[in-house]
Amino acid sequence: MIKQRTIKQSVQETGIGLHKGDKVTMTLRPAPANTGIVFRRVDLEPHADIPARAEAVGDTMLCTCITNADGVSISTVEHLASALAGLGIDNIIVEVDSDELPIMDGSASPFIFLLQSVGIEELNAPKQFIKIKKSIKVKDGDKWAELRPHDGFRVDFRIDFDHPAISQTRQHMVLDFDSSSYVDEVSRARTFGFMKDLEYMNANNLALGGSMANAVALDEYRVLNPEGLRYSDEFLKHKILDAIGDLYLGGHSIIGELVAYKTGHGLNNKLLNALLQNQACWEFVSYDNSEELPIRFASPILAN
Repeated sequence: MIKQRTIKQSVQETGIGLHKGDKVTMTLRPAPANTGIVFRRVDLEPHADIPARAEAVGDTMLCTCITNADGVSISTVEHLASALAGLGIDNIIVEVDSDELPIMDGSASPFIFLLQSVGIEELNAPKQFIKIKKSIKVKDGDKWAELRPHDGFRVDFRIDFDHPAISQTRQHMVLDFDSSSYVDEVSRARTFGFMKDLEYMNANNLALGGSMANAVALDEYRVLNPEGLRYSDEFLKHKILDAIGDLYLGGHSIIGELVAYKTGHGLNNKLLNALLQNQACWEFVSYDNSEELPIRFASPILAN
């Protein structure tokens, strides 16, 4: 059977929180089968657990924030969630000493490195997938996102930014993860922001930790980062990275196709909630062997 996954041992990293700009220490710990993804605020006494669930998502301004039943929250979870989705990790405890995760370099790549550095371990329990049986779509003005049946996981994604530096890059792509690698094709894409928005964000105590070390910065005409872009279509791929992370807050990998136009954190979560609340549109499935599995994950290489 295709088994659930966790990490083999704990690993710790320290970085800067995007919104407050404070130092944040994060520890990733293995978890037993059927635990799911659990964020743990160790800066509180007693420690507070915040399970990653679709209905726990609250604030989606500039990031994805989840809150538990007691009102304890943790923000900027989407990049780590995206890395966990890309590696097929079902169970993990994420300890943080702040109310936000470290932003790292603004992509999922540092999280991929941490997870792979300690090894991925298979657990003796079947991995369940959410298989799309019937299409479901949500809209917000001219923006929309839809999940459709597909034997695998594919994204058909379009963004539309009227900015010289972005309009010169690819803004539409179809990526099929039965043949493409999340780690190679998506994980290194960084978040991006516009200098014209910085004054507003700082006035509202947002993005105080943002810099060209953890984001692609744009003025009115060009990319300001001296090193340029990591992918020629990095803007598009980061939006795909975000969407994969947002959808993984459902707790399971999706067998289906995400088709989206100008979607963001709020609409991604609206789609996930609409799906989970409509049982006619999906079902849980598991697979007996890798030959049947229509999604490509990294091999579970165990750390020494």
